[in-house]
Amino acid sequence: MGLFDKVFGTYSEREVKRILPIVDQVEALDEEFQKLTDEELRGKTEEFKKRLASGETLDDILPEAFATVREASYRVLNMKHFRVQIIGGLILHQGRIAEMKTGEGKTLVATLPSYLNALSGNGVHVVTVNDYLASRDRDWMGQVYEFLGLTCGVILHGLTNEQRKEAYASDITYGTNNEFGFDYLRDNMVVYKERRVQRELNFAIVDEVDSILIDEARTPLIISGQGDKSTEFYKVADFFVKRLKKEEHFTVDEKAKSVVLSEEGIKEAESVFHLENYAEPKNMELQHHVTQALKANYLFKVDKDYMVKDGEVVIVDEFTGRLMEGRRYSDGLHQAIEAKEGVKVERESKTLATITYQNYFRMYKKLSGMTGTAQTEENEFRHTYGLDVVVIPTNKEIRRMDQPDLIYRTVQAKYKAVVQEIKEAYSRRQPVLVGTTSIEKSEYLSALLKKNGVPHEVLNAKYHEKEAEIVARAGEPGSITIATNMAGRGTDIKLGEGVVDLGGLKIIGTERHESRRIDNQLRGRSGRQGDPGESRFYLSLEDDLMRIFGSEKLFGMIDNIGLGEDAIESKMVTKSIENAQKKVEGNNFDTRKTLLGYDDVMNMQREVIYGQRQMVLEGKDLKENVRAMLQNVVSTAVDLHLSNGMDKEEALKNLITYMEDAFVPHNSITVDQLREMKNNEIEEMLFDIGVSIHESKESEIGEQIREIERVILLKVVDTKWMEHINNMDHLKRGIGLRAYKQQDPVQAYQFEGSEMFDEMIRSINFDTIKYILKITVRKEEPIEREQVAKETSTNQDNTLKKQPVKKDTRVGRNSPCPCGSGKKYKNCHGLGQ
Repeated sequence: MGLFDKVFGTYSEREVKRILPIVDQVEALDEEFQKLTDEELRGKTEEFKKRLASGETLDDILPEAFATVREASYRVLNMKHFRVQIIGGLILHQGRIAEMKTGEGKTLVATLPSYLNALSGNGVHVVTVNDYLASRDRDWMGQVYEFLGLTCGVILHGLTNEQRKEAYASDITYGTNNEFGFDYLRDNMVVYKERRVQRELNFAIVDEVDSILIDEARTPLIISGQGDKSTEFYKVADFFVKRLKKEEHFTVDEKAKSVVLSEEGIKEAESVFHLENYAEPKNMELQHHVTQALKANYLFKVDKDYMVKDGEVVIVDEFTGRLMEGRRYSDGLHQAIEAKEGVKVERESKTLATITYQNYFRMYKKLSGMTGTAQTEENEFRHTYGLDVVVIPTNKEIRRMDQPDLIYRTVQAKYKAVVQEIKEAYSRRQPVLVGTTSIEKSEYLSALLKKNGVPHEVLNAKYHEKEAEIVARAGEPGSITIATNMAGRGTDIKLGEGVVDLGGLKIIGTERHESRRIDNQLRGRSGRQGDPGESRFYLSLEDDLMRIFGSEKLFGMIDNIGLGEDAIESKMVTKSIENAQKKVEGNNFDTRKTLLGYDDVMNMQREVIYGQRQMVLEGKDLKENVRAMLQNVVSTAVDLHLSNGMDKEEALKNLITYMEDAFVPHNSITVDQLREMKNNEIEEMLFDIGVSIHESKESEIGEQIREIERVILLKVVDTKWMEHINNMDHLKRGIGLRAYKQQDPVQAYQFEGSEMFDEMIRSINFDTIKYILKITVRKEEPIEREQVAKETSTNQDNTLKKQPVKKDTRVGRNSPCPCGSGKKYKNCHGLGQ
């Protein structure tokens, strides 16, 4: 702590001090609100809504609203918010992050700002890390909201569209980050506004905010459809890399998480695949498959990074240890792991919609969060989300003893000491929670304890269904629980009878995690609400973190001590570990920053496209928009053909061919006609032809033309946008190489991505005009809104669905085929005529 902090207090202490007068106001109302009947207390909700409608702000009614929730909570749940919980509620309402230690009742804290902000009628989302917590918190805290006359819903995996819509219409909605994000993407793929489920994103309270906004932010949300590439080559590449020898044919860099073929490995590839030069661009696809197969076989480990469950490869979240059902590694890596494990290789998917968590959560008008561990990432919260972190004091002083790390030379020596420590605690009946970094290690330790006759429970992704039940018993006398990093996050470990006298819950960490926060979370499982407790980490020089990131100087010092099976307590070693963790955290921050840099480019484009979709969905009359697009198509065509210095005769011929493909009737304009005209006159004439065709379509079809325009525009926008996402993906894959040319990859991506976006917009305009002005409607088959909806909404696959078309002699041979294939009529349904 610096001199300034010593004199004036830390930033958090100063911020807490600033809001204490409001906390005093809330507490001062307690006696008055206790005297209200249930009906009078419930009536406060309507009173607050009326006051807001007459011009008061949420801040004006805050003390009374908080006092209302406090009293309602006491009557319904027999829980009254402590002073520190009111402080936490205020920080959340202000759109900030409240760091509150484990056991301080964050779930109850969220009811204060949730109720207050829900009074505006614009909805509140409470975001949790899994379905179990979302469901539990809605059932638990929902009682308070419903007592006060508000509605409370929950979004869970597997709900129907109607159930989702109902849940989002509630005043307060609980759900996971995945469900909220995917619903946003799906809402921007619908053909009719009635199919959307979310309202405008108003206020979000993110529980375990570090897990959701930091840890999970390295992986974007992606909605994908099935691709059409064969999966056989993944198996071929897997067979090839399994024959290679480490160091001779390839090198592994665990720090950079990369595997690279050596010169010998490249020669082997050229020999096996009969290539002259492996590095040639034409072999890019082969290089991609081999690279992913190398990563799958030599970087990704079963029961650490993923599990094979029911014949499927399921990702294990490295931060929580939970299974990430339904999530797949991108860029063909998941297929490479499937090939490695000998399970069915699913087709590589193509992206239909995508967004990063960062850009999704930044769309909320107000964002806040709470966690037990946020300060280590405060810079990232500020930089990415504009959120500051305020540390809330604990209700009771922390009595947990955090012992120095014990360091051993080998993994065996470490585990031997861990087992001995557990046995001693078990003999005293003191409960122990042991943290491990992977499923594999939790099961290894479990086997050691079985050999030593120590009864215990294992909590990892294989047994996650029993998570809450196992955690609830982890504080009972004699209870030994081995857990991966999830350690029942979000569930309190209550101490059993007599455990306080035994020293409380003992925490044993068997390895340091890459992130200091994960270590702090494990420690924080003990010592809640002033309970005693103890924590200690047992480490070895063979642990992943030490092996990959430890310094030569550190290993030299340990060797000089001449460690056998004994342990040392060393501040220098502990400091070295913390530096390694900071280094990894810095690398991870850079990874997320780069991902966000790329997605910021996509985000600007996404806002334009989704904004256009929104306008169309709202049923706006598109007549003027169609005319504007027509003008754009015409002026672009004239600029393209007549401003490039080409021979004018040739240029005019090309322009006529181009415009006939777009909408101009065949042979209706000639080069002789255009030769003496100026560019702006040609533009005007072509625009008038387009307007005339549009008007004749309108009189022929009637008002239904507006619905046809709407559906065509939506379908064209969706098709082109999906193609664009795919193209941007390809651009991103190769853009990293620009660094070798002293170019900033993100800047290059931004520049080239903008050009590609402009090209996409031109393409949207062209295709929309082409389909609208060339559409023919047969009177015996009237277009119905429901029929159009069915055809378009069930076919989100990058191509306009090819419908059977009757041969129609009225269609010009060089005109686009009415089936929507994009081919000329003579080369499609007019073939042979």
